[in-house]
Amino acid sequence: MIFKIDHSSPIPLHAQVEELLRSLIELPEYKNGGFLPKEVDLAKKLGISRNTLRQASNKLEYEGLLIRKKGVGTKVAQKQVTTHLNEWHSFTQEMNDKGVAFTNVSLHTEWVKADKKIASFFEISPETSILKLSRLRGDDDGPFVFFESYFHPKIGLTGNEDFSRPLYEILEKDFHVIPSFSNERLKARLASEITSKRLKIAKGDPVLIRERFVSDPGNRPLEYNKGFYIAERFTYTISIKR
Repeated sequence: MIFKIDHSSPIPLHAQVEELLRSLIELPEYKNGGFLPKEVDLAKKLGISRNTLRQASNKLEYEGLLIRKKGVGTKVAQKQVTTHLNEWHSFTQEMNDKGVAFTNVSLHTEWVKADKKIASFFEISPETSILKLSRLRGDDDGPFVFFESYFHPKIGLTGNEDFSRPLYEILEKDFHVIPSFSNERLKARLASEITSKRLKIAKGDPVLIRERFVSDPGNRPLEYNKGFYIAERFTYTISIKR
């Protein structure tokens, strides 16, 4: 890669630097999380002011391509997945629709006792046995989301299903229940020790936590789901019409 700009060009310097940075962040050494050289070094190498460099990098930061960490430096953001809250599917269906490749890093089922929160949503007695499905999903760069799903016992799941299939496809085709409504709750937290180990991030890194309360067309509860996302990898958008 030719790392220089044309000072005699009619194209503004900040625009040239912006295009240069876009090419730079696609290089293997920087792609998906690498730290860029220091601003002062980049500015000197290009023969520009730090303000010009900052003007160009601000655009990429606004687009979510760069992340500045005070006292640390500027790093390239890992590829993000954008999901819309005005439409929802199972994670597998959603990623397939977006052409995002992922793998099940780990998948585990077990029978557990419903706690008060889940029992209240399912309208069952606390301590009732319910199926819990835990799934760690990721790509070539490592895991990026951990899901815990709990299912109402009336569905009839055994835990022996092929959960590599889209979850809601299993519920609809195999058990004839249709997930139709989802009440979502989003919050930001710092990664606990157990979450940091699962997602292979540092303890205290930002994590997006999404709770999903899923019901059928008759508003009968089906699933309680909790997802722990690496914050830098996901963006949620909400479409609102007045």
